[in-house]
Amino acid sequence: MDLFEKCFQYKRVEEVRAQGIYPYFHALESRQDTEVIMEGKRRIMLGSNNYLGLTTHPDVIAAGIKAYENYGSGCSGSRFLNGTLELHLELEAALARFLHKEAIMTFSTGFQSNLGIISALVGKNDYVIMDRENHASLYDGCKLSYGTMLRYRHGNMEELRRCLERVPENAGALIVTDGVFSMGGDIAKLPEICALAEEFGARVMVDDAHGLGVIGEGGRGTASYFGLEDKVDIYMGTFSKSLASLGGYMAASEKVTEYVRHNSRPFIFSASMTPANTASALAALKVLEANPSLPEKLQENALYMRQALRDRAVAMRSGGGEQIPIIPIYTYEPMRTLMITTALYDRGVYVNSSLPPAVGPNECLIRTSLMATHTHELIDEAVDIIARVLEEYTL
Repeated sequence: MDLFEKCFQYKRVEEVRAQGIYPYFHALESRQDTEVIMEGKRRIMLGSNNYLGLTTHPDVIAAGIKAYENYGSGCSGSRFLNGTLELHLELEAALARFLHKEAIMTFSTGFQSNLGIISALVGKNDYVIMDRENHASLYDGCKLSYGTMLRYRHGNMEELRRCLERVPENAGALIVTDGVFSMGGDIAKLPEICALAEEFGARVMVDDAHGLGVIGEGGRGTASYFGLEDKVDIYMGTFSKSLASLGGYMAASEKVTEYVRHNSRPFIFSASMTPANTASALAALKVLEANPSLPEKLQENALYMRQALRDRAVAMRSGGGEQIPIIPIYTYEPMRTLMITTALYDRGVYVNSSLPPAVGPNECLIRTSLMATHTHELIDEAVDIIARVLEEYTL
């Protein structure tokens, strides 16, 4: 059989495009901001992870330009060899201070961070225990490791306990959870997770890609939100969301970080973060430190939009933190979701569609996400359009 036969038989995209409801790869023609120009038309951006709105901050842009001028366009090598800049070390030191951890190591992307951390730490005789709604990069990190993966139903602490009971006494165990879940916008049950980890002698890793800059003291993330910074062994995060750049990091003890630096194949065999990305992330971190009210404004926007949606009787996925800027709206059926997403796009609101297998077959969503820089007027305009479109596509 021809290896490419599956490609030739793949018709789904053609079918959806033919119906005019294909929702992906829309071309952006302006800065990533609260309002954008996409394919020649103004759209209210409700589909970005630019939570603090820092992609357009003058300090962040200036830092990237200066790095280009001082260091050139790239590092042309891995951190392990010729690709370490003073900027990398400065960013790692600043982030370690901010997150109250001994050490930081940076990766070129957030996805690569999870591949590199889990595959380095979880060996052949170890176990990694995952929430079923964890990000895809965490699952791929487990696949790249030689350990045994166990999963528990989303947020189900009894199932987590049963998973831990299955781990042999002579095996290492790492519990991995999103801090803020990217699809549902809910917050991990970190106090219960840390208590179970302590009871069973397991370690805890939190993917805080959607927590940094969003919750916790001054935007320090999920562990800070719960006052559990000393109980979480590893934080992972990204620079592509609140810190308005590209890349990822691991925050842990010096010993653990040093081990991963020298044993993580995705880290050792990948080129380092570019100078501009590194400088922009560092500048964004400084803006966040100097403006701890930014996460508070983001949370206030989330509360405002949720109430506005309730006032229009829009059904949202429950269980999420009210102050979390990820607001999933039920659309239920896949085709209906694609039609709603297209109608919103045509009327000037960009959102993301969540379809199977990311969600259940009758639990499809449009995923909206806010920025600290959204005004109430923009939110009101977007909510009005969303409510009207949903009424037109009532089941």
